[in-house]
Amino acid sequence: MANETANKILGLYAETSIHAGSGSNLGVIDLPIQREAHTNWPCVYGSALKGPLRTLVKDKKDEDKEDKEWCNTVFGPEPSSDDTGNSHAGALSVGDARLLLLPVRSLTTHFKWVTCPAILERMKADYRRLGLENEPSFSVPEPKDKKNAVLNGETTSKLYLEELQFALQPENLDGVIDAIAPLIRDSSAKDNLQKQLVIVHNDIFNHLSQYATPVTPHISIDNETKTTKGRALWYEESLPPDTLLYSALIMQKSRKGGETAKDLMEGLSDLLKDKYLQIGGNETTGMGWCRMALVGASQ
Repeated sequence: MANETANKILGLYAETSIHAGSGSNLGVIDLPIQREAHTNWPCVYGSALKGPLRTLVKDKKDEDKEDKEWCNTVFGPEPSSDDTGNSHAGALSVGDARLLLLPVRSLTTHFKWVTCPAILERMKADYRRLGLENEPSFSVPEPKDKKNAVLNGETTSKLYLEELQFALQPENLDGVIDAIAPLIRDSSAKDNLQKQLVIVHNDIFNHLSQYATPVTPHISIDNETKTTKGRALWYEESLPPDTLLYSALIMQKSRKGGETAKDLMEGLSDLLKDKYLQIGGNETTGMGWCRMALVGASQ
């Protein structure tokens, strides 16, 4: 990556369900989640992530002129009807939050963290594109076929994910685990990944990412009668708790001159360190809370 940028990976570990809606009706699901067009994997668009980041940073900063100017430098000035000619793009670029680990219920244990070779290859490519000094160096494990699942030295005879049965393919996944654990920001992340990480065939992951996400029915209640309003039933999709996503953060130097990309990224990192971010809809019902982790530094 060019020297004038400072880049990091933002890990987003869901502690509650996330509903980042796509705004379009697909079949029986009235409110589906956002998905990538070419893979159909769940994601959170960068535009739906940058707004909450700005709000969090703005709340942490004091409301004096200097701090407001710093927020404007990083995120860009807020739209205003009385444009004075000072509009400019922010220094920060926020990528889509990409799916890395999908929690799937299992008869073998309470749940498994499921991923696939294509997602792991893309993660490595993202680190390489950003020029991060801690680029993962593991070899991506490949299941032998769709009926096999790669686990870290699992000893049981079979694995069950949803309605699917898999033969076990034990391999050493330490390299994969070492790369993923920092994005979870938990002292027990490595131990949990050792027990729960599963790598399935790309086609199987496509199936699980489409049919293993929760779909919840909702109704509307009449405030006067306290009964259900007629024809007020809808179905809402969400990402479950324990989902792990990640996003690329690319910081350029201030477009108004002065602060370097490195200085701006350091300031942003200090504000986001050990914090939680609420993304998506249904904020008032407690949805969308994610534990954040910032990983990597530009070479």
